[in-house]
Amino acid sequence: MDVEAALEKFHSLKLSKIMPRPDTMPIVTADSDLLNVLKLLRTGHHVWVVKDRESMELVGYIRYMDVIDILLPLESHRFKLGITSRSMRSLLGGAAKAEDVADRHPLTIEEDATVLDALNKMRHYKSQVLAVVEGDRLVGEMSLRILIDEFLRLLRVGGARWKE
Repeated sequence: MDVEAALEKFHSLKLSKIMPRPDTMPIVTADSDLLNVLKLLRTGHHVWVVKDRESMELVGYIRYMDVIDILLPLESHRFKLGITSRSMRSLLGGAAKAEDVADRHPLTIEEDATVLDALNKMRHYKSQVLAVVEGDRLVGEMSLRILIDEFLRLLRVGGARWKE
């Protein structure tokens, strides 16, 4: 198998075949204490926020970079006309639970989408991670890291070699 054939096979893979199981993903419930969320973010780039573990209804997500807003003092969020909505996402602004700081508009993709669909969406929105959903239920995730790992696995399994 050459690299072109490997890429073609890679692009046609369904996300459901390569996405991690929800029990291996960084997931918290909406009412999770913010300090527990921060502990999870020490070792990862994001945390998914769901309504509860039974429904797995996606509420949003919290990125590693969002920790800056959570930790900044209120004065850092102010501007001439008042306080920004980001101040409400600060510990000092009253945020205490995961739902208080979660971005309510995560990028989603259906589990029957292909790798090519995911790559195109990631490029269009300049995002490295997508929530894989079935309706409003979180059923998996797709990240650039997962896609790179899968592509490299395909090259090894297929014996593909880069041509110079």
